Amino acid sequence: MESDSEMVPFPLLMTPIESNYRACTIPYRFRSDNPHKATPTEIAWIDLFLNSIPSFKKRAESDPTVPDAPSKAENFAQRYMEILEDMKNDPESHGGPPDCVLLCRLREQVLRELGFRDIFKKVKDDENEKAISLFGHVVRLNDAIDDEGKRVENLVRGIFAGNIFDLGSAQLAEVFSRDGMSFLASCQNLVPRPWVIDDLDTFKIKWSKNPWKKAVIFVDNSGADIILGILPFARELLQRGTQVVLAANELPSINDVTYPELVEIISKLKDEHGNLLGVDMSNLFIANSGNDMPVIDLTRVSQELVYLSGDADLVILEGMGRGIETNFYAQFKCDSLKIGMVKHPEVAQFLGGRLYDCVFKYNEVIS
Repeated sequence: MESDSEMVPFPLLMTPIESNYRACTIPYRFRSDNPHKATPTEIAWIDLFLNSIPSFKKRAESDPTVPDAPSKAENFAQRYMEILEDMKNDPESHGGPPDCVLLCRLREQVLRELGFRDIFKKVKDDENEKAISLFGHVVRLNDAIDDEGKRVENLVRGIFAGNIFDLGSAQLAEVFSRDGMSFLASCQNLVPRPWVIDDLDTFKIKWSKNPWKKAVIFVDNSGADIILGILPFARELLQRGTQVVLAANELPSINDVTYPELVEIISKLKDEHGNLLGVDMSNLFIANSGNDMPVIDLTRVSQELVYLSGDADLVILEGMGRGIETNFYAQFKCDSLKIGMVKHPEVAQFLGGRLYDCVFKYNEVIS
């Protein structure tokens, strides 16, 4: 499912020996647990993935690229449900014990075996077009804020508001299907600070020193997330002289933006001078991360990303999948930021926060 080229560790990740790195954040089981009996945490997460099946089936049924899509969508729902029920009965079946990486991988595997490559393509394209039309307005609102600290906080709130567009959450998929999403309203309606993890004030102090020469941002969703959340933030970094590498998935997964889609988005946002609303883009690089899931194991990334990011001094993991469900405790050789909205009750409970709470976890490496 992943890139044909050899996958290698992300160079800025502390080695597993130094950091005890494991991709998944939440411990699903411990060594003392019975290997043949699913733990309560495993069952809760299996149920979470079971609850997502109807929304995935609905998207698959309407995929115009797959012949006999409704029948194949039904096959997907049945096969994936059977796999999940098998894992409840025997957690070591299907390559287990289960964690969020394996549960995502199995879902993508079943979809692709049935011929489904990108069941969220239409909704991604529609949301990208809507967000592109709003990009200039959102950027001008940010640019009009003279106070640097307030402008940074506004940009961060934009990332959280954009990150709501996540069709991997069954609850949000239902809300989106019924009501759509308003980016500006979402900015206003974020849960109040302090958030469940809130290092924003520390980050703003470091930001004011203009310290970073190069930032790598692992991006998340299409639509408002990438276009109205991440790109205004990246543009601000570019304006301050920071090189920016945006790392996007190689293959489609849920409504995550892919490398080819991101290249197309950037081309549509360029003005006649090749700038991003007046900001030079010569220091903006788009990278194929080699990933094909909404979560990521940083011991397996593309060689292209390694080449582009080896000298970075800031790593940003955006979104619940990449920055909270995986890599929340990942340690890096440089400054790092994990930023995302909590969209699963199980994650909120683990963090001791609220559903739709915000995580802004900043770690500074002292030279």
